[in-house]
Amino acid sequence: MLAFIIFIVTLVLVIWQPKGLGIGWSALGGALVALAFGVVQLSDVGIVWDIVWDATFTFVALIIISLILDRAGFFSWAALHVARLGNGQGRLLFPMIVILGAFISAFFANDGAALLLTPIVIAILLRLKFSPPSALAFIIATGFIADTASLPLVTSNLVNIVSANYFDIGFGRYAAVMVPVNIVSVIATLVVLWMVYACQIPKHYSIANLSAPKSAIEDPLVFKAAFPLLALLLVAYSATESLGVPISLVTGAAALVLMAIAGRWWQGGREAVVSVPDVVRNAPWQIVLFSVGMYLVVYGLGNAGLTAYGAQILNWLGQQGNIIATVGTGFLSAIVASIMNNMPSTLVGALAIDSAQVPAATRELMIYANVIGNDLGPKFTPIGSLATLLWLHVLAEKDYKISWGQYMKIGLLITPPVLLATLLALVFWLPHVSGG
Repeated sequence: MLAFIIFIVTLVLVIWQPKGLGIGWSALGGALVALAFGVVQLSDVGIVWDIVWDATFTFVALIIISLILDRAGFFSWAALHVARLGNGQGRLLFPMIVILGAFISAFFANDGAALLLTPIVIAILLRLKFSPPSALAFIIATGFIADTASLPLVTSNLVNIVSANYFDIGFGRYAAVMVPVNIVSVIATLVVLWMVYACQIPKHYSIANLSAPKSAIEDPLVFKAAFPLLALLLVAYSATESLGVPISLVTGAAALVLMAIAGRWWQGGREAVVSVPDVVRNAPWQIVLFSVGMYLVVYGLGNAGLTAYGAQILNWLGQQGNIIATVGTGFLSAIVASIMNNMPSTLVGALAIDSAQVPAATRELMIYANVIGNDLGPKFTPIGSLATLLWLHVLAEKDYKISWGQYMKIGLLITPPVLLATLLALVFWLPHVSGG
């Protein structure tokens, strides 16, 4: 009961953020209380740090890369291109915006997509003079695709990195399983969004008020470096996998290269367009404290019996056949993530799967189903993921207010069919990858 109370109070503070209290300080405070009352031990700190450090610093490096590219005009350039390629056809623009969001989420993580693409899409919608209902359809699509398209790469979501590291899944193996599954997730998201919002999408729009994509480029040197750097980064992930090089080291090296280019370090900072110190200051350093603190609090819940209870449920699911085991694990993870946020939910699921006594093939399905549930399932509620909280914050700053009740109506309508389709795709695809 004590572990549960500490978790609930910590989660409330993380969501509420009274007087601007950072999520990291709230989580760290909860961890210190858990340590003081013996819910977790000092030895648990090392265990949790070993689980989260690589994922956390990878995430920070990706956000630094994203922020630099954003200030260089990369994402505005891409969005303007998409708006022009829509050729004035609203029903062509809608899927193109969804696909753009899917690519950004895949390569720059779901939080990057929510944080960077949303204000750009809103600015373009204002230029196109879309009505409020039409604009809402595109805004909802942008917010949802950020999470539902965050499956394909280990680096596409903090959840993916934590899970891959915990179960020792390599970058190539993970991509081989999840890239095709992610395609199904994106298609399912687009189909469901279209069914819900098709009547609100304008048939035509004028591109007369749109700027030329080239005009959005603020730093041509950073812009030119973006594509080869991203390609090299993907190659480096695969090339260093067998050497056991941490993903955070590879991503951090790419971030340093881009920082050097943006800051013109070889010129002593002269002619720099993007302020690298400002980007570093605005990086999500609070996520480092949040990861350690919140995971310690959740580890305390596991010590108090949550892991054993979860393992019992998974053991039962494992006896019902692979389809039930996969769908059940995915929806169970989604529900837990929607209640307690997907970051702690990921660890709860991983610990439970690790303790469950199920066949190896079923266990592997459960591992990936836990990822899918924690990537897609948080869309049930606004507190389910940091990306959603970021997205709602960005919308509030742009005077687009979406209440929790309104959000949950949308989430409960869109998420279940997408989650189900994606989990079934996993059941079908994984045996082909495993040769079974």
